[in-house]
Amino acid sequence: MTTTRLTRSATDSMIGGVCGGLARYFGIDSTIVRLVFVLAVLSGLSPLIYIVLWIIMPKEELAQPTPPAPDPTGEWKYDPYTGQRIR
Repeated sequence: MTTTRLTRSATDSMIGGVCGGLARYFGIDSTIVRLVFVLAVLSGLSPLIYIVLWIIMPKEELAQPTPPAPDPTGEWKYDPYTGQRIR
């Protein structure tokens, strides 16, 4: 079972990533969440809720690419064609 954390989206964001993060958490399209926030602006509460969520929700951490593993056999220290040292 995988758990989904409530975080601001780093990839699906227009202003702060709050709507993208909420959409991922609830498993719905981010456009729907954005429309709900736009419609809630008429109540006057939406901007305040958005700002509070922006401050409280942590930013999503993107996965860092892993560096290539060194040659486990240790055989390829020099290029067989050029003779230059392989780093």
